[in-house]
Amino acid sequence: MAGAFKGCQKIRGPQLRNLLEAKDFILLDCDGVLWHGEKAVTGAATVVNSMIRNGKNVVFVTNNCTRPREKYVHKFSRLGFTDVMLEQIFSSSYCSALYLRDVVKITGQVFVMGCEALRSELQEAGVPCVEDAEDPDATIYNCPLAPDVKAVLVGHDDKMTFLKLAKASCYLKDPDCLFLATDIDPWHPLSGGRILPGSGSLTAALEVSSGRKATVIGKPSRFMFECISSQFEGVDPAKCLMIGDRLETDMLFGANCRLDTMLTLTGVSQTKDAEEYRDSELTTNHSFVPDYIVDSIADFLPAFEEQDKRSN
Repeated sequence: MAGAFKGCQKIRGPQLRNLLEAKDFILLDCDGVLWHGEKAVTGAATVVNSMIRNGKNVVFVTNNCTRPREKYVHKFSRLGFTDVMLEQIFSSSYCSALYLRDVVKITGQVFVMGCEALRSELQEAGVPCVEDAEDPDATIYNCPLAPDVKAVLVGHDDKMTFLKLAKASCYLKDPDCLFLATDIDPWHPLSGGRILPGSGSLTAALEVSSGRKATVIGKPSRFMFECISSQFEGVDPAKCLMIGDRLETDMLFGANCRLDTMLTLTGVSQTKDAEEYRDSELTTNHSFVPDYIVDSIADFLPAFEEQDKRSN
């Protein structure tokens, strides 16, 4: 349980039902837990819809900043998650916009080293971004630099260029310019054994070139949980369960926020990875260890089937 080191308890059946009954808020990662690309994990939609219909506060916490929340709503609906609303979705791009607008109250422009969806989320929140259409012949020696840049925000960028990295490094020479990252996920799995470099790889490059460390907004930072607590009433960490597929982000996020954590084996991390952290002599590694492990989010299905029988 959160606050006391146990770890890696394989749970199902009555234990799973009892755990669910003890929780008011269920925090769910998306990629690797609910879906893989455009294919939902078997049973995931039924479980999530049942959780919501049975009165659980379900919120989605994702480091994926490649689509604005409105498009997430469409994806949930398209994959059969019929009861999900915009207010339940907390992406690293949305939380970055809240951080810039409400926490630091940014007064200048933000240079975005990220995808269009990230820029769109900032603009939706009224956060001014540098309009930066690159001249293909421009170099860092002769390109103009925008005035009044007060923050650099790094996220997933599949159109990353050396010039973007160089510009961001120049802006960060100003010690008053904030250095933010949506997340530090190093990579994401693709089909066929390929991988996609994540925001963390771009952040690491900029940390080296600027000599500075980024403030991370998404998991495993606590800020995403603070966003949830500010928008929902009665969020008690002891009554929350964080379900994810990645030990170094999802489980650490839960540990940082003092939440019970559950690893699903449908994504990146597997039981042997969790057990290696559990058995490590470094106590700091214990924060990566889930309290519970399930094969899939679909393991919750019998709990709802039994609940339906009792109510009939």
